[in-house]
Amino acid sequence: MRNELELEAIIEDYLLGNLTEEESKSFDLLRKNDPAIDQQVVTHRFFLESMSNYASRLQINNQLNEIHSQIDVETLANEFRPHSSKIIAIWRKNKALIGIAASFVVLSLISIYSIQHNSKQADSYLQMRKDVVKAIKSQNNLIRNIKTNAETSHPKALSPGNYGGTGFAVSTNGYIVTNLHVVQDADSIYIQNSKGESFKVKVVHTDPLYDMAILKIDDNRFKNLSAVPYTINKNSAGIGENVYTLGYPKDDAVLGEGYVSSKNGFVGDTTQYQVSIPVNPGNSGGPLLDNAGNLVGIISGKESQADGAAFAIKSTYILDAINAIPSDSLGKKPSVNRKSALFGLKRTKQIEKLQDYVFMIKVYN
Repeated sequence: MRNELELEAIIEDYLLGNLTEEESKSFDLLRKNDPAIDQQVVTHRFFLESMSNYASRLQINNQLNEIHSQIDVETLANEFRPHSSKIIAIWRKNKALIGIAASFVVLSLISIYSIQHNSKQADSYLQMRKDVVKAIKSQNNLIRNIKTNAETSHPKALSPGNYGGTGFAVSTNGYIVTNLHVVQDADSIYIQNSKGESFKVKVVHTDPLYDMAILKIDDNRFKNLSAVPYTINKNSAGIGENVYTLGYPKDDAVLGEGYVSSKNGFVGDTTQYQVSIPVNPGNSGGPLLDNAGNLVGIISGKESQADGAAFAIKSTYILDAINAIPSDSLGKKPSVNRKSALFGLKRTKQIEKLQDYVFMIKVYN
C-alpha cells in the first residue's frame, strides 16, 4: 500500500513538472519498460485534468456570484428607462462589472462546449463497438429463428453464421488473440480459417484494461499449425511507418494498407497507435504488421467522424497477454524481435503465408 502511494506521488510530481530533468528521464524510461505504470500515468493525467476543469468552473461560479453581489440590481431596475441618456449613464457606471461578468459567461460556455466535445469524441470511438454489437444481435435473432424452425429434423445442428471480428494465432497449438469487446458475454465462440473450416474455441484469458482476450481452440478436429511466420515487435513503430492489416469485415479476408499517423491513440492514449487505414466492424482484433512482417499491434477501433483514422493497441501489450498464459501450455509461439519469415517477401506472398494464421471470430449470445 505504501509503495502504491509513493508511486502515485511520483507520478503526480512527474505530471506537474516537479521532478528534476534527470528524474524525469529515468521515469520516462520506467514508463517505456513497464506498461502498467504507463497506464497509471495516463489515468492520473486524466484525473488531474478533470480536477483542474472542475476547479476552474467552481472559480468562475464564485467570481460570478461576487460580481453579482456588487451590482445594485434594484437601482438599475428603478433607473432603467427607455431614454438613451439614462441607458448610457447606467452603462458607464457599471460597464466594468458587466464586461467582466460577460467574459466569465463566455468562458463558461467554452468550458461547457469543451466537455460536450470530449463526450462526442468518446462516442465517436465507441461507435465501432456499437456497430459490431448491433450486427451480432441482429444476426443472432435470425439464427435463433432458423434454429427454432429446424429443431424437429436437426435438433443437434449448429452452424455458426454470425461474425464478431477477427483474431490471429500466437502459437502453433491454437492460442488466438482478439479484442475483448468482440467476444465479451458470448455464450459460444467459433473461429473460421481461410479454408472455411470452423472450430469451437474457449476464452482462457481476458485483459479489460487493454481490451484483449486470448482464446484457445477446443476442438478435436483441429491440427496444429506450422511455425507462426510473424514476429512480435517489442519496439515502437515510428510515425509514417507503412503498416497493413488483414481482417474480416465481411465473409472474405480483406487487406487494409496505410501508415502510422500518430504514436498515441484516442485522446492521447499511449497504449495505442493511430493508423491511417480504413477499417470497418469486423476488423476489430485483426493483426497490424509492418512491411518486414513484424506484428506491431492489434486493431481495436476507429474514429467514426474521420475517414481512415483507426486505432491499434501496441504489440508490447500483446506480449503481456501472452505471458499471462503458462508457458508450458503454449506451443511454439511467435519469436520476439527476430527476423520474420515474412521478411523480404512481396505483399502478395506475405498474405499467402499470413492468411492461415488469421481467423474470423464468430459468436453467439
